[in-house]
Amino acid sequence: MKRRDFFKTAAVVGAATLTTDSVASTGQPNDDLPISKVNFPEKRPMITYSDRPPLLESPRNTFTQALTPNDQFFVRWHMPEIPTLIDVDKFTININGLVKEEYKVTLKELKADFEQVEVAAVLQCGGNSRSAFEPVAGGIQWGSGAVGCATWKGVRLRDLLERAGLQKDAEWIGFNGMDNATYYETPTFIRELHLDELDDHVIVAYEMNGEDLPYLNGFPLRLVIPGYYSDSWVKMLSNITVTNKYKNLFFMDVAYRVPDNDCECELPDEKAKKTKPITTMNVKSIIGYPTNNTVVHQGSHVVVRGVAFDSGHGIRDVLISVDGGKSWKQSILDDGKNGRYAFRGFRFAFKPASHGKMTIMAKAINKWGKEQPLSEDIKWNHGGYKYNGIDVVTIEVV
Repeated sequence: MKRRDFFKTAAVVGAATLTTDSVASTGQPNDDLPISKVNFPEKRPMITYSDRPPLLESPRNTFTQALTPNDQFFVRWHMPEIPTLIDVDKFTININGLVKEEYKVTLKELKADFEQVEVAAVLQCGGNSRSAFEPVAGGIQWGSGAVGCATWKGVRLRDLLERAGLQKDAEWIGFNGMDNATYYETPTFIRELHLDELDDHVIVAYEMNGEDLPYLNGFPLRLVIPGYYSDSWVKMLSNITVTNKYKNLFFMDVAYRVPDNDCECELPDEKAKKTKPITTMNVKSIIGYPTNNTVVHQGSHVVVRGVAFDSGHGIRDVLISVDGGKSWKQSILDDGKNGRYAFRGFRFAFKPASHGKMTIMAKAINKWGKEQPLSEDIKWNHGGYKYNGIDVVTIEVV
């Protein structure tokens, strides 16, 4: 069976304007970008930043459910040259380097010869909500929707490596996929993990929410690293190389890094000299309903719904404020059956008592007691990474 051709569509949102303001601040991410009138294959119309490479954001109202539908799941590629046809009967993933012998495995063998496992996990771009930073931080000016949660099915990476046979001095694992740059001097997108970072939840996945991976989300195989930001989740995974030394790579040593200090912050005119890679996600919540500018009636029964997550410690509480942060009340969490790496759904019912604008805020707290800060308490970094400010929507009561 051959995978059908992938047809590109065109819809581009203009880039944000840069500012020369030297005062750094943070607010709420963009929440007013339009949904495109056209859709990409296997996707509903989404907020579209680019068609080459595809950059698609899920609208806020996606986040009322614990698992994100495949056709609403965000898309982030770095390289514009993406294969448009993949023959799954001929496709192999290659494992080489410090192994007993180079090992190639087909999709059929992957599904038949290894234990099949599933993990529900959040996938989030490290720059999700980047548009909250002022002055503009470099990168895609995402709102809150460069994130999603799915049940991923595949095989443990550890099992694949054991089948290939690691040599005794093996320490690092490099991953790259089938996408390529147009310009020959553009760095190849390769990510590395240390062997110590592997556990049984790190898998090579071929299914997402019970279906083949959507083309734009990494078909036919992608790496899944629960709790980590998505820059490490390599798509269209085709090669795994085992080494005994860390390689200096652009997407490890330059991109996807934050200042190496307690606040992970810096000033626009005083960039940090020492940095560290972004790895595990911090605690965050998103209100899926109501959305900004929703109109509700005074005295009506309004149910706030959304999701919360962290790097895998688990969500303990989501607190809701309907008075601009003056007071907070507990929401009702779902049963958490999808596991600690997944979205935890929440809901909170109330009746608006007065007319006019009303601000609703959501604050997640994980099982270690870490809680979301107010947006204005988040400090600036040049990459616009790891924003997790308390989520805010404003509705109209009539």
